[in-house]
Amino acid sequence: MIRLVAIDIDGTLLDTRWQLPGRNRDAICAAVEAGVEVALVTGRMSGFAQPVIDLLPCPVTAIVSNGAVVRAPDGATAMRHVVPRDVAQAILGAAAEWPDRAALIFDRPGDGQMVIERLDRSDPLRRAYAERNRAFVREVEPLESALTEDPVVVMFNGPVAVMRELVGRLRALPTAGAFSVNLTEYESRDVLFVDVLAAGCTKGATLAEWSRRRGYAREEVMAIGDNLNDVEMLETAGLPVVMGNAVPALLGRGWSVTATNDEAGVAAAIHRYVLRG
Repeated sequence: MIRLVAIDIDGTLLDTRWQLPGRNRDAICAAVEAGVEVALVTGRMSGFAQPVIDLLPCPVTAIVSNGAVVRAPDGATAMRHVVPRDVAQAILGAAAEWPDRAALIFDRPGDGQMVIERLDRSDPLRRAYAERNRAFVREVEPLESALTEDPVVVMFNGPVAVMRELVGRLRALPTAGAFSVNLTEYESRDVLFVDVLAAGCTKGATLAEWSRRRGYAREEVMAIGDNLNDVEMLETAGLPVVMGNAVPALLGRGWSVTATNDEAGVAAAIHRYVLRG
């Protein structure tokens, strides 16, 4: 019997228009009504995940920032894993030539959850992103001066080739054992997101820790995902389910495959494996 369902957001819960299909919403609430805990497990930080959580008229747990923070249904922080400030300083130093690609994520309310050095306003996508999330984004130059507390994530994004070069530099740092690197790739858009978290922190590690705290056995956990940063989460679950639109690396693992995100694949998986009808 499944007692916990862990669901990625982008590319999984939301469709390609970044909308929540009604069938997914209804299936999640039916599972909650049946006594199953649902956790949204996402690379988004808390403020960026909240608008999606607000679309669900039922209580859900939120595992955000690729496992760095767990928020209970009432919004309180239940778990947190941070990157020590001196380690974050070294990480930023490795990317010094790409200051517009870096951001610091903190577990704090409102303004300053995300801190960037400067916004490239010549890029319409980045400008629109910042405008939509103005309530959470703060500009501080130099970015290192914003390290007044331990961040939960040091984040980078940019073209795949550039970000892969950065990942190589990070893994060569003397402090590489003090952090972990999580990747989310959108090859068709030539974008790679690099999240640097506390050592050992992944969606999967945090899901496993949360499951133990809640008293769930591995076989009582189902996870649904579509991208590289979902691998550990899927490996943690007794029942891993891959979206039909998932990256080839996931589709080739032999895990159960549900419909695509445009076909409400989350709802299909919940009905098949949780609600059984």
